[in-house]
Amino acid sequence: MRAARIEVCGRPPVVGDVDAPAAGPGQTLVRVLAAPITPLDLLCAGGTSYFGTPAVPYVPGVQGVGTADGTPVWFPSSAGMAPGDGSMAELAAVPTEDLVELPAGAAPLAVAALGLSAVAAHMALTWRGELTAGEQVIVLGAGGVVGQAAVQLARLAGARRVVAAARSPRARERAERAGADAVVALDTDDVAVLAARLSAACDGPADLVLDPLFGAPAAAAARTLRAGGRLVNLGSAASETCPLDSATLRSRSLRVLGYTNNELTKEQRAAAVTLIAEQAALGRLAVAHEVMPLEDAAPAWRRQAEGTAEGRIVLQVSA
Repeated sequence: MRAARIEVCGRPPVVGDVDAPAAGPGQTLVRVLAAPITPLDLLCAGGTSYFGTPAVPYVPGVQGVGTADGTPVWFPSSAGMAPGDGSMAELAAVPTEDLVELPAGAAPLAVAALGLSAVAAHMALTWRGELTAGEQVIVLGAGGVVGQAAVQLARLAGARRVVAAARSPRARERAERAGADAVVALDTDDVAVLAARLSAACDGPADLVLDPLFGAPAAAAARTLRAGGRLVNLGSAASETCPLDSATLRSRSLRVLGYTNNELTKEQRAAAVTLIAEQAALGRLAVAHEVMPLEDAAPAWRRQAEGTAEGRIVLQVSA
């Protein structure tokens, strides 16, 4: 079969012919249709992640969409985090209990683009952030896949107003297309300036902040929250540290919450994937993405790593 493989950590994958896998006990063989190139794939293949240096060669791809015995499915993998191969190949041997059957009408490429990023957005908003109908939400990093999904999912969950914030003009355009009520520029690290911009875009104090950035944007967004408001952090794209001042935190009795997909049970993850696929099939949820063939995995990998892609790149493995 054809597959992309990481042969040297820190370098793009090489596409070639490899032996097809066989399904072992408790596994199902999936014919892969689509595999996204995600930040986690890049992190693991770099060889410097907290998971340790992966044994090479291996097939990357921490998630994918395909068919199992003719049934469309989404599946995860631990490629790069543990021994074994991932989704960037024509066939993948997957634990049967990890397969999530997709609803009718769910487009494989669209679901692959959303994937675990949309799962994180949904669960951080609802399960961790306890979003209720009628609340006002600020989404930081709203031009990224998590952010774009969060803007739409907050609206689907009943938010009355969604304020998006992003650094680059292109990212702000993506946030606007996602349906934000207002879009704020994060083109400075001045916390006071950012807080003033966010407050001006809000209709009164915010109830919930979804934060994949941390750093100055998170500190600024915290200043817009009402008493008892919540900030859910699920990333550090801006900084590993945050200048959140004690006065803001204590005077408003704010809740600062951490989120990771790794905390989800298989059942929670499956339910979230199903909801996301259903909303995508209904045309209510989509993120900016590009589609490239598996044979172009190396240049696609470079573009995703350099940040020059228009959203998430999804490799089309099979037609």
